[in-house]
Amino acid sequence: MEDNKGLVNISEHDQPGRLRRLLLFTTASWRLNLAGAMEFRFSFLLTVGTMIVNNIVWIIFWGMYFRRFPVLNGWTLQDVMMMWAAAAGGFGIMSVFFGNATRLASLIATGQLDVYLAQPKPVLLNVLISRMSVSAIGDLVFAFFIFIGFGDVSLLGIIKFAAALFLSGLIFIFFCVMAGCLSFWLGNTEGLSFQLFNALLTFATYPTGIFKGFGRIILFTVIPAGFISSMPVSFIREIDLPFVYGALGMAALLCAGGILLFYRGLRKYTSGNMMGLRR
Repeated sequence: MEDNKGLVNISEHDQPGRLRRLLLFTTASWRLNLAGAMEFRFSFLLTVGTMIVNNIVWIIFWGMYFRRFPVLNGWTLQDVMMMWAAAAGGFGIMSVFFGNATRLASLIATGQLDVYLAQPKPVLLNVLISRMSVSAIGDLVFAFFIFIGFGDVSLLGIIKFAAALFLSGLIFIFFCVMAGCLSFWLGNTEGLSFQLFNALLTFATYPTGIFKGFGRIILFTVIPAGFISSMPVSFIREIDLPFVYGALGMAALLCAGGILLFYRGLRKYTSGNMMGLRR
């Protein structure tokens, strides 16, 4: 009995060490991804710059619109700019730091999870952080520039914007994880997963004030883009507590659902008999 208690105590005391090793592993993966992306500097800068320019085109469009119509159902140009910052920043967090979230369906369907299952790391985390989207770095840079140009750059404003990006990133990541996990049960759902992700990304960049009735319900349930696009008026401009509780609840639900679906689905996973090495 004493030995068993001792083992339990050792395990409990080792928890900080395990968390530290996991953090070191995660940051090391991110550093390797970035080093690989920057191997060809000109290509890296061109890719990032192209994405920034692509986003600026949309900003110009909205700027022209609000020059003629200063208010859209209570939304101002500043609100729309911050909506784009929240959406681009959340997407950037997912694609830069958890880049395989949008490729999960393909990895499952083609049996490419084998290499991750053979490693003594949390499988889902290992899968998600093993890839980085270079172009999405442009989205992150764009989000910060928009915040500096149109946001409240006070301490409170920075905290609120950081919280908005955190919630937006969680929604993007685990919505894509849940969509990708459908491949465990339905076969190759890469196309369906992409369409669901594209719907989330598209509707996250339109003011929720223009949607009414059933469409608005969909945007706060099935495709939770409303929680991202509403950030400027319901959290960044002024805190609407029911919205904040709803956003926190949706983020927590997606996190729990994504993790549960992945590990339940992993029991059904069929190995692709693939041999591979990761650095």
